[in-house]
Amino acid sequence: MSDEEAPDAAEDAETETEETQDGLGDGDFVRLAYTARTVDGDQLVDTTDQEIAEDEGVDVEERNIEPRVIALGAGHLFETVEEDIEGKEAGDSGSIVVPAEEAFGEYSEDEVRTISAEKIPEDDRYPGAHVDIDNQHGHVETVIGGRARVDFNHPLAGEDVEYEYEIVDVVEDRVERAKGMLSMFIDADLEMWVETDEVEEETVVEPEEDADGETPEESQADGEDAEPETETEVVEKETLYIEATPELTMNQQWMFQKQQIAQDLMDRLDLDRVIIQETIEGGGMMGGMGGMMGGMGGGGGVEEALEDADVDADEIVEELEGDLDIDAEE
Repeated sequence: MSDEEAPDAAEDAETETEETQDGLGDGDFVRLAYTARTVDGDQLVDTTDQEIAEDEGVDVEERNIEPRVIALGAGHLFETVEEDIEGKEAGDSGSIVVPAEEAFGEYSEDEVRTISAEKIPEDDRYPGAHVDIDNQHGHVETVIGGRARVDFNHPLAGEDVEYEYEIVDVVEDRVERAKGMLSMFIDADLEMWVETDEVEEETVVEPEEDADGETPEESQADGEDAEPETETEVVEKETLYIEATPELTMNQQWMFQKQQIAQDLMDRLDLDRVIIQETIEGGGMMGGMGGMMGGMGGGGGVEEALEDADVDADEIVEELEGDLDIDAEE
């Protein structure tokens, strides 16, 4: 290589590095279309293509099948796939094979165990049934007498998985980003928005020297009582509001990990707090209760129920009014 060629090669390497740094990386959010299949059996693992899902017999009415918003570096994708996406841009596509050990693990004969059939619910004591035993998920291979052979390997253990993907676009909107992150835990269309709230906060005032030239900490060390001074100030907080739904509040992963999920949202979306709002509509419960009472009492409702129980309703009213008068006097 001549002296004239060397600088050109160095400049090319520098340009290539700059292009890589300008591409996608940790912390970016992308809308990703992908289809993943096992390499050997060509079995569908996951897809964001509704037509492919329908062809494979997936119940598209029960799932929201469309390109997904993914946070790079958040563990939403297999590491091999993320590494292949790094440095690319919107509109790029790729194909990468994820080895079995990184995907769903290697197949282990030790995970196929013989257990007492009594541990399996009676309705699931047949080959092929999926069961949960001692916090492990498995499928039943055989049931003979009082013993059952259960495979606790993941159904796709030992399978290499090929991902074909396209980077649809880069997502900048924080609400879209938040919805994408929450979709990893719950498949529901949640209403959410971001607001800048003004909130009053108590802050500790920096200690000042007293007449003797001592700070409050020094005075306390000398045996004097010293309470830290505080003041109220108004601060702005970037807040993500999420309208709670039954699907969210009853989701087990959310119930046990909501603090961690909320913290991840705050860290990745530059938020100060997350507020979950629950709305309870009026007008339904009392009507339902009235119907229940009518059904139980046979059309006469509460009054007939009290008569059947040999209870004087007037006496109850007088007693309640007496209690109310006492409370008011107190």
